[in-house]
Amino acid sequence: MNLPAEDRGAADRLLHLVLNSGAHLWHNRPGVDQNGEWLPATPGRVQRGVRRVAPGLFVPAAAHLYGTLLDIYRLDPELAARFASYAATESDWRDLQVCLSALMLVQHRTGAPVHDDDGSVAFHDDDYRAVGAAMMLRLGQRAMTPKQVLRVAQLLETPEIAALNRSAGFGDPAGRKPPLGRWPAAARRWLAHRERNTPLLDGLVTAGYKETIKALARKCGYKPTTERFFSVLGWAQKQAAGGHRTVGVGGTLVLQRRERFDGLTEAEICERIVTEKLSFKDAVGRLPAGVGLTPAIMVALLPSLSDQDLRILTPTLESLGLLADAEIRARWEQALLTATDQRSLNVARNVRGAAVREALEAAAEVAVSTAVGDEDVHVFFLIDKSGSMQGAIEKSKETLVRILAGFPPERLHIATFDTMGRVLRPKATSRAGITHLLSVVNAGGGTVHGAALRAFRAEKVDVPDGAALIVIVVGDEAGESGSGFADAFREYGYRPAAMALIVNVDRGWERGSTVRDASADLGVPFSEVEVRQFDDPYQVTRVLKTLLDAPVAVRVGPAASYPWLDKVLATPLLAT
Repeated sequence: MNLPAEDRGAADRLLHLVLNSGAHLWHNRPGVDQNGEWLPATPGRVQRGVRRVAPGLFVPAAAHLYGTLLDIYRLDPELAARFASYAATESDWRDLQVCLSALMLVQHRTGAPVHDDDGSVAFHDDDYRAVGAAMMLRLGQRAMTPKQVLRVAQLLETPEIAALNRSAGFGDPAGRKPPLGRWPAAARRWLAHRERNTPLLDGLVTAGYKETIKALARKCGYKPTTERFFSVLGWAQKQAAGGHRTVGVGGTLVLQRRERFDGLTEAEICERIVTEKLSFKDAVGRLPAGVGLTPAIMVALLPSLSDQDLRILTPTLESLGLLADAEIRARWEQALLTATDQRSLNVARNVRGAAVREALEAAAEVAVSTAVGDEDVHVFFLIDKSGSMQGAIEKSKETLVRILAGFPPERLHIATFDTMGRVLRPKATSRAGITHLLSVVNAGGGTVHGAALRAFRAEKVDVPDGAALIVIVVGDEAGESGSGFADAFREYGYRPAAMALIVNVDRGWERGSTVRDASADLGVPFSEVEVRQFDDPYQVTRVLKTLLDAPVAVRVGPAASYPWLDKVLATPLLAT
């Protein structure tokens, strides 16, 4: 991972993408474009004259992510296809799933026959477009939502993405329409399955996807076979100019309207919610202004809320006084225990009660604990506090609180270093405990990474036999030579299975190469992550899962494999 971007192979680029590309592509609020990065459109940012962007797809981030995936595909089509299958089955990164499905649907490996010299078909090429279609069509956990299916087409229709596809040879270079590949056919199959399975369609309408499904049907040219499809969607039909329509016209269509709740009492609204099994989004959009969202209405909606919904709606539950109810409080606390990201930290800023805020912060710790799993992996965190970190040390602290809070204490070992090392032992691996631990860490002095290892050995820190050791350094990796750092591992008897660097370089300082060179000397996998990636509440757990995926160094000459990549390559290709 220490190579320039243009010299990285497909596997290196893929690992770098997962660790350093956590940007979201779609945003539901206005923002600003600050050097290709989306930021909320606060008054201060708008006044600085940066370009404002409307809600929806943030094109610079989409073009960067799609372009990176396209580069990986060019270098290794099979790796790209297996990564798409992995993302569909193992990842919750929805924007990545959309990008990968779009790429697979338009790339040129389509299962074409390969002929022998006599013209007979010897075999068929791999059909990676089937992977893209299967990503859209799969059911169960991590199935694509109607919004994601529609976004695949919207992404492919974006001029910048269409230009990338044409440059890759996936469409007519002179064509006026953007290449959509198999998206229309896959979208029609998606709709047909839900038309045949009425509970699926009814559930999506109840969940508030009515307009999205209509947009899908229009875009892919879907022709329903029953009037019920139009009826459930409340979609009135007119005869086409050519008179060829046979379903939903002729006066027999009865539309299912979802009227507003105007004129209904609070009790009647609650009864409608329970009887019709309405979702939060659907019900709130129909509430009359004079009633609003009351405690009783919120209680009626609770069965429709997922654990994630409950975490996000914590400020609403608090303001309505519902967290004082023992039963509701118990369900909310249970929802906190299922957190897989750190979004609750953002939610915590909008609550009033200290106890509620602390519970939300604890949910972020749960997400970290879940991400690192219970495998026999021990982690050395080495924190650079030398003089070159003078302006960057506070950012290191913020990042480490996000990462370390919730980490199993028996597997976590922390040390700071300048020219001397010091082992830090938190009184608790909670946000409060880690914050307290780091509060006295200040920058100053020279830089010797090996001093942290010397401190571990002096404190008799050992890694159990059979356990994998991951070494994560936080800093600018300036200091001694890489070979000197590698020799320190040998001298103190520590054998890392993998090494990683969280890059944090202050302005005016140049980063070094100590950690990268040491990993090369030791022949173990190396990866790096920019410190700003940990500002994203979703990226913290993604990065930890990738870095701590039970690495075992498998040496082939001077190189070492990275087990996460092995897992991707072992993923079976999806098929329709």
